[in-house]
Amino acid sequence: MILYPSVDKLLEHVNSRYSLVMLAAKRAHELDAGALPLLNEYKSDKSVGKALEEVEAGKLKIKGED
Repeated sequence: MILYPSVDKLLEHVNSRYSLVMLAAKRAHELDAGALPLLNEYKSDKSVGKALEEVEAGKLKIKGED
């Protein structure tokens, strides 16, 4: 279960839960492969948690989505 960031807050940045899952998974793979972080500090140690924190911070978005 995701406690932080909350799903409600994340859905303010992404249109659907499916899109959120796909975005977070793709970004987590990028982070695992050595991509540079988009935030200075993360609360989560895991790459999926880091990806979700980036979404909440508005640093990670789906291309073409408002």
